[in-house]
Amino acid sequence: MRFRPCIDLHDGVVKQIVGSSLRDDGGGLQTNFAAAQPPEYYADMYYRDGLSGGHVIMLGPGNTAGARAALAAHPGNLQIGGGITPDNAAGWLDAGADKVIVTSFMFTNGELDPAKLQALAAAIPRDRLVLDLSCRPVNGQYHVTCNRWQTVCSLVLNQKTFADLAGFGSEFLVHAVDVEGKQGGIDQTLVERLAIWSPVPATYAGGVRCLADIDLIASAGQRRIDYTVGSALDIFGGAGIRYQDLVAIQPPRDRKQP
Repeated sequence: MRFRPCIDLHDGVVKQIVGSSLRDDGGGLQTNFAAAQPPEYYADMYYRDGLSGGHVIMLGPGNTAGARAALAAHPGNLQIGGGITPDNAAGWLDAGADKVIVTSFMFTNGELDPAKLQALAAAIPRDRLVLDLSCRPVNGQYHVTCNRWQTVCSLVLNQKTFADLAGFGSEFLVHAVDVEGKQGGIDQTLVERLAIWSPVPATYAGGVRCLADIDLIASAGQRRIDYTVGSALDIFGGAGIRYQDLVAIQPPRDRKQP
């Protein structure tokens, strides 16, 4: 279990927003934090503190330059997501991404598209691909969301889903959409299920507000589930968790030393 830091980019700026408020019409956006520092500032900080496997996420257009700057700071240390397709994945890997994260491309009209999965497999080595299965509960089941979480897909998360998709990617990234960015506590049930279902490394995101939530992820996730923290961190204007406290508890064997 380890901390995976994040660099979320919106309009070229490092921000923390409530992800479910990000809509195509641009209305209702809830921004928790906007940084004065450029993306590469955070990329360098994570590297110097021995943190690897973090996520650079491009939230819409206007983020290409910022993402490239973050990846170029220390090539091979961060992953990239947001608009990744078989056509541009190789370019992002060449730009310094350790892995690429794919979400919406896998779906057509809210349905998992086998042809698109095969296209991903043909273009991206399995060990360089992360599948984003961010989800929300619907009638007692977790449904994957795509299109910046605006579309609830038919794909339901369960052990078979994870087993089937693990053949294409080496990791999963799962945001609990309904609690993400709100600092109201984690989705404990989702963490518990991820620990049972995922046969490969999985990272949980959403709702973390204090160190007690990290302890809860550890227990509910059987210390198998990695985690990311956004709005609660002091480096993003939060008051719930000191970034250096997460650096201090990172298992030494999982830290990439500069």
